[in-house]
Amino acid sequence: MKGLFCRAAVSDAQPKFVIQEMTLPDVLGSHQVRVQVKACGLSPLDLKLLADVGIQRDLIPVGREVAGVVLQVGPKVTFFQPEDEVVGVLPLDSPCSGLCDVIDVDEHYLVQKPEKLSSVCVASALRDGLCAYTALHTHAHMAAGHTLLVVDGASSFGLMVTQLAFYHGVKVLTTSHSLQNHTFLEQLRPSVARVIPVYNGSSELLPLVLEETGGLGVDIVIDSGVHLLEEEESEEMKLHLHKHDIISALAVGGHWVTSHQDLQLDPPDCRLLHLKSASVSFLNPEVWTASSAQQGRYLHILKDIVEKMSTGVLRPQPEEAVSIYEATVAMETVQRRQKKKAVVQL
Repeated sequence: MKGLFCRAAVSDAQPKFVIQEMTLPDVLGSHQVRVQVKACGLSPLDLKLLADVGIQRDLIPVGREVAGVVLQVGPKVTFFQPEDEVVGVLPLDSPCSGLCDVIDVDEHYLVQKPEKLSSVCVASALRDGLCAYTALHTHAHMAAGHTLLVVDGASSFGLMVTQLAFYHGVKVLTTSHSLQNHTFLEQLRPSVARVIPVYNGSSELLPLVLEETGGLGVDIVIDSGVHLLEEEESEEMKLHLHKHDIISALAVGGHWVTSHQDLQLDPPDCRLLHLKSASVSFLNPEVWTASSAQQGRYLHILKDIVEKMSTGVLRPQPEEAVSIYEATVAMETVQRRQKKKAVVQL
């Protein structure tokens, strides 16, 4: 049985992705489930995070968001039985690649997949849904009547945040990173309160946010990266909001949820946050599988995400599936950030 693995590179060289043979043990663990994989999502590997949590291997399994069918269950498994359709995220230390035909996984990382939800759809969107749920509920404590600014609402993650916020009665403002994205966001239903173009610069952001909120600012900002320094002039950085603009757009008591793990706040930034009694939270969805402290809550979140997908509350952008033979090239593209994600149909 073949799986996709990453051979970590020395120094700054790009990691290499290789197909390797692997075998499963003859006997399942007490709480393990053997699953035949139908689809697997591919996201960039955070090798620094793996090193930080002490996971150092020559070959790192690739592909963790999986959907499939239960083939066999361990003697103490209570959640599932053979032929159940399941979906879940493999833990960081999983020895299995999600691109193997069959994998063994602990039952506490899986939930039932609704029958009418396709395996490809849920495998490609599960991570974005988990990030959106974590940002809005766990960090920002979203409530009906709040105002939310989503940076890059047309991205796969931004769209899930926007749709989840709509469902809970939140007023949504979003930025657009191209004319095509701007048109797409303006056509969303329910409609976004304001689409703010930033592809020609972000100078209009703050006045438009204050105009839309009666001068109060937004209760929540969820970013997709932050422009830290004025001299950063890469094309990608130009589309990110400057940290000062984000803090200025916050209302009193507001929450800023950032995906920027190396965020640096200067004393004037901290002073402005202090004056607003605002908070900054770091979005790291890996904590759910890296720690079992809130396992029950995590499973509740996964179950709620797939149910909302099946009922149409969350409508992820369709992702074209690639075959297992194209998985290596697809993963290299994702790792180089030329594409945000991919999904493989087995």
